[in-house]
Amino acid sequence: MDGILPLWKERGMTSHDCVFKLRKILKTKKVGHTGTLDPEVDGVLPICIGKATKVVEFLTDTDKAYEGEITIGVATTTEDSQGETIAKTAVAQDLSLAEIDAAMEAMVGESIQVPPMYSAVKVNGKRLYEYARKGLTVERPQRSIHVMSFERISEPVYHAEEQTMSWSFRVTCGKGTYVRTLAVDLGASLGYPAYMSSLTRTMSGSFAKDDCLTLQQVAEAMANNEIDAHLKPIDSVFETYHQIALDDELWDKVKNGAVLPKDGPFETMKAPVLFTYQGKIVAMYEPHPTKSGFIKPRKMFLS
Repeated sequence: MDGILPLWKERGMTSHDCVFKLRKILKTKKVGHTGTLDPEVDGVLPICIGKATKVVEFLTDTDKAYEGEITIGVATTTEDSQGETIAKTAVAQDLSLAEIDAAMEAMVGESIQVPPMYSAVKVNGKRLYEYARKGLTVERPQRSIHVMSFERISEPVYHAEEQTMSWSFRVTCGKGTYVRTLAVDLGASLGYPAYMSSLTRTMSGSFAKDDCLTLQQVAEAMANNEIDAHLKPIDSVFETYHQIALDDELWDKVKNGAVLPKDGPFETMKAPVLFTYQGKIVAMYEPHPTKSGFIKPRKMFLS
C-alpha cells in the first residue's frame, strides 16, 4: 500500500492521534502526516503511506489555505480559544470595515513572524510548548513567512456584553506560517489584543476538502477493499516541478548520487528539478549551496 491519503482531521484529535489510528486501520506502520494541525483545528491533513513517506517533506513545504475566525478585544496565552485570558481591551463599536480590510491587506506578502510560545518549534532541544507549560518564556527564532491572501469573509459581529468583536477570514499562506499569530498581529495593528477563535484548514498543497476521507470513511473503505481507489499516486506531489528525462550516460551518474556540472540542460537551473529514467522519477537535484556551477542530489527515489 503506497500513496497519499487526503484525510479530514476532526477536532479534538492531534495529528499523531490520526497517524496512530490509521496504522491500525490500514495495518501498516509506514504512515506519516504532513504538518501538524492543533487538536482544535479541523481540516485537510494529507497522510503518506508506504513509499510515500519519502515525500513527506515536500508536502509539508506546500502552501496552505484556512478559514477561521478572529476575535479582537481579548488575548490568550495560546493565541487561540484554548488558552487563558491574559489581556482585555474594550473594542470601540465604530471600528470600520475599511480599517479592518486595510489592516488585513497590509499583512499580505513577505514578513517576519515570531512563533507562539505554545508551538512545536524547538529551542535548545525542547519544544516551545514545554517551556510554556512551565511558565517560562524563551527567545524565539524569527522566521520569514509569505501570505498570499488574507481577507474578511463575514460582517463583523459586536459582542456587547464582552465588548469584543469577531469576524470570519480566509487566508492562503506558505510553509511555517502560524495563523494564530497572524490573528494576534492583526489585532495589534488595529490597536487591540486578539486571538484566533476558530480555524479550519481547507487546502494543503493540491488537496482540498472534497478530496478527503474521515477516519470512519477510511475504515469503511478498508473493510470494503476499496482503499486503493482513494490513494493519490506519489508522483502527484511533484506535478508543479520541472522534469528532465535522463539518458543512460547521465543515469549511471545520478543513480550513484554524483554531483553534476551545471551545464547543458541544467545551465539555467535555479530551483529543484526532478530526474526521470524510463518514465519513473528517480531523483531530485538542486543547485549546490557551496559549489557554484554544480548541482547535487536533494532526494533519491531509487527503491
